[in-house]
Amino acid sequence: MKVFVIGAHGQIGKKIVSKLVAQGDQVYAGVRQPEQAEAFEDAGAQPVQFNLMAQPADLALAFEGMDAIVFAAGSGGQTGYDMTLMIDLDGAVKSMQAAELANVKRYVIISAEFTADRSRWPRALQPYYVAKYYADEWLKTRTELDYTILQPGTLINDAGTGKVTVDPGVGGEITRDDVAAFTVQTLKTPTTIGKTIALINGDTPIETAVKAD
Repeated sequence: MKVFVIGAHGQIGKKIVSKLVAQGDQVYAGVRQPEQAEAFEDAGAQPVQFNLMAQPADLALAFEGMDAIVFAAGSGGQTGYDMTLMIDLDGAVKSMQAAELANVKRYVIISAEFTADRSRWPRALQPYYVAKYYADEWLKTRTELDYTILQPGTLINDAGTGKVTVDPGVGGEITRDDVAAFTVQTLKTPTTIGKTIALINGDTPIETAVKAD
């Protein structure tokens, strides 16, 4: 499978790239800075210069021939609310438009838990949740993509457990490694198409959880 990872240099993006390469996929790592390319070449991925500030038609050129796209990019909350809108909202939407222009149907986006419930948005992260909410809605209602929306709980950097709980209905934590592992399994599981899946760490092996109805 040829997979383009948007935000490949991010904390989750790097793990997704590594796991896809390990299982033999052709991975194209979207990077913004030229100096980030060498690490991906050494890891067995193909780095591609990619900037979400570009227009959809330009982004689509990078997607030609891909089987799937993973959106793992994020502003990181460190560049201001404007960048949250430009990356987590407009960047996400432009990547969806670009996927359709390039005729790439499979699209997986990493969102956040409780985006559909404004009463549960953390006050300090409200701009981030606004961006995630409207990006998710655009994907569901304004595209014809074979999408999966993953909504992980609070992200932590502990070692991956290989186990999760899906659609828990309660808050919780999940390791970035487990989010990456679930994302990779999602790409291999057609029954996840058209679904929004919340997940936190739990007791169910990822290979089993990803197939749950």
